[in-house]
Amino acid sequence: MKIVLASASPRRRELLEQIGLPFEVRVSDVEEKAAVLDPGQLVEELSRQKAEAVLAALEEAAEDTIVIGADTVVAMEGHILGKPADSEDAAGMLEGLSGKSHEVYTGVTLLYRPAAGESGGSEICRKTFYERTKVSFYSLTKKEISDYVSSGECLDKAGAYGIQGVFARYVRGIEGDYNNVVGLPVGRLYQEAKEWIT
Repeated sequence: MKIVLASASPRRRELLEQIGLPFEVRVSDVEEKAAVLDPGQLVEELSRQKAEAVLAALEEAAEDTIVIGADTVVAMEGHILGKPADSEDAAGMLEGLSGKSHEVYTGVTLLYRPAAGESGGSEICRKTFYERTKVSFYSLTKKEISDYVSSGECLDKAGAYGIQGVFARYVRGIEGDYNNVVGLPVGRLYQEAKEWIT
């Protein structure tokens, strides 16, 4: 059994390591495009695209393999926030989130190709789901936003913040899975995949 994470995110790697799953990383080069506006459907679709691209690249080597694709967005008041384009974009996102609550959605797709001879042959098994976590922030001053943006920590993260880093000082509370906000709901992932792993 081989597990492949279709993501370059160091946070997702750390979370998979935390739950004791051996895996390798293969980054998807797919151009992320989706026509849906619902955040749950969006992250499911983007996670599916990443997982399918990596599985296709593995070709025959994908036998007895689980590929994990994931995507995370922040949503507030009907607006979807992905990764900021630049520092100015990051500051604008944080100003909008300051003193308010928002939701973090992470979509996960699991693709499993059994070994030849197993029941179902080489038929690909698929599971796609998303988790949603509510996050509330304290109010941030302009200087706090400026200092955080200057740190560079925000630029590769949905919503322009990392809950597991320095920004934790501004988090009032969360409702739901903390790991989902970091980037991968590993508890739900394991429960969905364990019939293939064990």
